[in-house]
Amino acid sequence: KSPERAYSVGERAATASSRSVSQKNPREMGKVHGSLARAGKVRGQTPKVAKQDKKKKPRGRAHKRLQHNRRFVTAVVGFGKKRGPNSSEK
Repeated sequence: KSPERAYSVGERAATASSRSVSQKNPREMGKVHGSLARAGKVRGQTPKVAKQDKKKKPRGRAHKRLQHNRRFVTAVVGFGKKRGPNSSEK
């Protein structure tokens, strides 16, 4: 038997983790994202819905007015974290 070397807790963990990472064979490592055979599965099985006509967005001064009203005028000041512009909560 070889004499045990006195390690500190952090030193032993560092040497063990670096040893295990460097000795890994790339072929033995796990797959991460699945096979390409399943790519596009969800999009392919969703039913096709025709696009609807939308109202045109205001441009120029009118768009700036809309932004100002959305951000400062109708914004509810309450307690807690500030709500983001894409939030669906009322």
